[in-house]
Amino acid sequence: MEVKLPFLAEGVEEATVSFWQVDEGDTVSEGDDLVEMSTSKAVFNVPAPVSGKVVEILVGEGDVVKVGDVLCIIEEE
Repeated sequence: MEVKLPFLAEGVEEATVSFWQVDEGDTVSEGDDLVEMSTSKAVFNVPAPVSGKVVEILVGEGDVVKVGDVLCIIEEE
């Protein structure tokens, strides 16, 4: 499953990856925090939408990503 940057707020179209709380190969449960993101107005975590294994992280710390961009891929259990 592709984990995408969700809609943030009206007029906010991108966020910066602060740091990853998981590594490739880690097993996560639905709702676990995957990555901390920041905008000019807020800092927030993106949770895992499903339980499974993080098979690929597609963006690095410091990268700016747009709403809808894929952050990582989780292989569902």
